[in-house]
Amino acid sequence: MIDSHCHLNLAPLGSNLTEVLRKAKQNGVKRIMVPGITPASWKVLSSFNSQPYCDILPIDTAIGLHPYFLPKERDEIPPLLKQFEEAVAGAVVNTKESLSVAEGALPNSQGFLAVAQGCDPEAQGCLSNAQGCLSSAKGCFCAIGETGLDGHIPVDMNVQKQVLHAHLDIADSFGLPVILHHRKSHHLLFEALKASSFEGRGVIHAFSGSTDVAKRYIDRGFCLGIGGTITYERAKKTKDTVTYLLRNHPESILLETDAPDMPMSGRQGQPNMPHYLTDVVAALSGLSEIEPNEIKTITSANYARLFKPSLF
Repeated sequence: MIDSHCHLNLAPLGSNLTEVLRKAKQNGVKRIMVPGITPASWKVLSSFNSQPYCDILPIDTAIGLHPYFLPKERDEIPPLLKQFEEAVAGAVVNTKESLSVAEGALPNSQGFLAVAQGCDPEAQGCLSNAQGCLSSAKGCFCAIGETGLDGHIPVDMNVQKQVLHAHLDIADSFGLPVILHHRKSHHLLFEALKASSFEGRGVIHAFSGSTDVAKRYIDRGFCLGIGGTITYERAKKTKDTVTYLLRNHPESILLETDAPDMPMSGRQGQPNMPHYLTDVVAALSGLSEIEPNEIKTITSANYARLFKPSLF
C-alpha cells in the first residue's frame, strides 16, 4: 500500500525519520508521497532521496505552496510566486517538450514525469530512456502541490485563487499532476478548474463530500485521497460516498494519512503516522466486500497511474 499524502518533514516525524519509515515498512507501506507546502520545505524535500533513510522506503515529493502558509499581505505574493516558478523551472524537466522529442520512450507516456534536481535530460539519457533517468534521479518532484483553496483561514480568497491558478498553469506547462487541498471550497475549486487551461490529472487530498461532488472530480480526471475521516462513525456522508466509489470507481481512490495531522479514530491526541494507513484500508474493506490486500493492490496501481514514480 502507498501513502499518497504524508508530511514526513514535519515534527515529530522529521526528527526520527528512520524509525518512522521502518515502522511504515513493517506495516506494509511500500511508498510515500510528501507534498511541499513552503519554500523551506522544498529545500528539505529535494534532498530526501540522497539520504540514507531512503534505502528503507522510497519517497516521492511534490513542490507547492499550501494556502494555510500564504502571507496575508498582497504585495508579498508576486515575489513568492516568482520564487515558486524559478524553483520549478530549476527542478523539473518539461515533460511535454521532452516527450515530443522522445516519442514512444515509454508506454502510456502522456504526462510522464521526468523531474530531478539538477538533472540534465540529455546527459542522463532522459530523452532516450526516461525510466532510467528517473530511477537514478535525486531530489525528484513528482507533482505540483500541495495547493488549493481553504475557506476556513484568514487568507484572502482572491489571493488563494491567484496562487492556485499559478500552480495550475505551471502543472499544465510541465505536464505534471496536481495535489489539491480543499476545505469549505468545493464550488470554488470547480470554478477555478473551469477557468484554468489545466487539462491534466491530480488528486483531491483528504476528500470529504457528497457522491455528486466526487463524480464531478472524477469526470475531470481526478483521483480522491481517502484518509482518516472514514475511520470515524460520524462521517456518514463521506462513508456513503466512499462506498459508492468502491462499487463504481475503485480506480479513483488513493490512500493517505496526512500524517502527522488528521489522526485516525481511536488515536486522537497523538501524532498520526504513516503506518496507521492500515486503519484506512480496514475501514475501506469494512465498507465493501473487497479484501484488504485487493484494496492495497488497486490503490497502489491508481497511484502509479497518476504520479508514475521511478519504480513503476
